[in-house]
Amino acid sequence: MQNVNTRGTFLVSKMCLPHLKKSKHAHILNMSPPLNLNPFWFKYHVPYTISKYGMSMCVLGMHEEFRPFNIAVNALWPKTAIRTAALDMLLEGTDTKSFSRKPEMVADAAYAIITQDPKKCTGNFFVDEKVLKDAGITDMTQYLYVPENHDKILPDFFFDGAIPILSGYYEARKKGNKIEEKPNAAAHGDVASLFKKIGSSISPELVQKTGAIFVFNLTGQETGKWYIDLKNENGSCGPGEPSVKPDATITMDCKHFFSMVSGQLNPATAFMMKTMKVEGNIQQALKLEKFVAIIKDKL
Repeated sequence: MQNVNTRGTFLVSKMCLPHLKKSKHAHILNMSPPLNLNPFWFKYHVPYTISKYGMSMCVLGMHEEFRPFNIAVNALWPKTAIRTAALDMLLEGTDTKSFSRKPEMVADAAYAIITQDPKKCTGNFFVDEKVLKDAGITDMTQYLYVPENHDKILPDFFFDGAIPILSGYYEARKKGNKIEEKPNAAAHGDVASLFKKIGSSISPELVQKTGAIFVFNLTGQETGKWYIDLKNENGSCGPGEPSVKPDATITMDCKHFFSMVSGQLNPATAFMMKTMKVEGNIQQALKLEKFVAIIKDKL
C-alpha cells in the first residue's frame, strides 16, 4: 500500500521532474483526498489512509517546492462513489451502478484541472463535482448509470457523510462477515403484534426526525408486506402498501427485521452485508437507524 501510493507518488514525481522543468505546461495531479483527520478514517484501515494522505501531503510539499519551476501540483478526489472494478469486488453481488457515478466524471474533472495555467492553479485539493461546476457543467446526470437515481448516490471515502454507511459494514467485517443473531424481546411475538407496537409508539417527534416512508417485504416464517409512514402528518403503519409512494422498499427476512427494530442489527450493516435489499432511495432507507434508536426501547 505504501509502495504504490505514497512512495510511488514521490518517486514518479522525482523521476519526472527533469522533464517537467522543461515543459511550458507542467502538471502533477494526484488521485488523493482532502486531509480529513476524523479518527474514523484511521480506525478501520490506517495503512490505506496513511498511504492516501501521504499522497496529499506530497501535494502540500511539492507545490511549494516546484512553484519556482512553474510546475503545478494538485490533488483530485471524487465526492461520490465511482463505479470501478475495486468497488464491484468489495460489494460483490450488489448493483453498484444504482448508487455510483461513472469514471468519466473524474476524467473530465482531471482534464479541467490540467488545462489550467500551472502558475495559477497549484496546491489545491479538488473535488470532482465542484471542479465541473466551476467549469460550467451543471448537469451531473450525464455521469449517472441510472439518471433517475440522482438523489441516491453514496458519498465517497474521507467525506464524513459516508460514515453511517461504512461503520456498519466495517463492524460486520471484523466479525467475519456474519450477522450476529441475539435473543430479543421482539422476536417472541409475530410480525403483526410487532407492527401494532410500532404503531402505538409513533409520535410527531419521530415523524419529524425521520421524514421517510418505508415498505417492508418480509420473507421467512412470516411472509408479508408492511409499511411505516414517518413522513406524513402524525405517521402511521400497517399491512400492505401506504397511500403514497414510499421512499424505500426493503426486503429482508423477518428474523432480521426483528433484530433490527430491537437494536441488535444496524440497518447500514444489514445493507452492506446484503441481509437487507433496498429498492428506491438508499439514503432514506438508512434513516431507519434514527427510527430504531428512538423506538427500540418502547417495544
